[in-house]
Amino acid sequence: MSGPTLTVENLSTAFFTKAGVVKAVDDVSFSVGRGEVLGLVGESGSGKSVTGFSILGLVDPPGRVTDGHIRFNGHDLVGLDEEAMRQLRGRRISMVFQDPMMTLNPVLRVDTQMIEAIQAHEKVDDDTARQRARDALALVGIPSPEERLKSYPHQFSGGMRQRVAIAIAMINRPDLIIADEPTTALDVTIQGQILYEVQKLCRESGTALIWITHDLTVVAGLADKICVMYAGNVVEQGAIDDVLDKPLHPYTRGLIGSVPSRNRQNKRLYQIPGMTPSLLNVPEGCRFRSRCPRADDSCATMPPLGELEPNHWARCVHPHTGEPL
Repeated sequence: MSGPTLTVENLSTAFFTKAGVVKAVDDVSFSVGRGEVLGLVGESGSGKSVTGFSILGLVDPPGRVTDGHIRFNGHDLVGLDEEAMRQLRGRRISMVFQDPMMTLNPVLRVDTQMIEAIQAHEKVDDDTARQRARDALALVGIPSPEERLKSYPHQFSGGMRQRVAIAIAMINRPDLIIADEPTTALDVTIQGQILYEVQKLCRESGTALIWITHDLTVVAGLADKICVMYAGNVVEQGAIDDVLDKPLHPYTRGLIGSVPSRNRQNKRLYQIPGMTPSLLNVPEGCRFRSRCPRADDSCATMPPLGELEPNHWARCVHPHTGEPL
């Protein structure tokens, strides 16, 4: 299949509350191809998760997609009816939520839920579906998978529940997986195992992956390209090595600088001054300018997301061009 698996063009999602309109996602664009991993990063409240929910059509009222296009294998998902979206979810597009209990039903056994996830989209017998469920649990490091299939979610630890949720997302080998900080609750050993299996799935089956996280260390070892979000905007995107080695936007530099491993011994941990602006009342122009050491009057006008270096985009009036870390 030619062309990217997913193309998001000028996506905007807002929540219409009594206090005002919250512009959670504003003019966001990116694409991810077959077998490619895109890291969607930014601090809490930057719009990462809402972007993922918007792609799957899971934004509940008072929120809604207000503008833009979400093209999945060339077909626009914006405005698609609920039944058509239901056919896509779980089979062609899967999501791993930050809270595994958003995926798992607490009153059903794990085998019932996993077999149901397979048979909802494929006509296979119970034995075949059970075998696939057992293999999926083994893939994410669940010990004694045959026995654990008979367990209920409350009989698993939080980390094991998250592994079950990841197994369910991978079980139908979808064209696209959206993973919303799925390994945050897991220990480093299991996290590494799951990252390896996810990369292997993408490489072998052509599944595209959007990995939503605030952890740059995970993205550095996992993603092919990165998209940095701040206060609802994409402020920088490009190949993972380009962005992490030569970040153009001051916010990206601040994020990288705040990683403990990058700080010199006996030096205070770097931190970005100030706080993220309220999305109920976003400032005019660049949304980062109140926290930016390079800001001046020219930043009062919102800059476009421009290709400042080959295949490396940034939304900045005063980018760090030609300045490696």
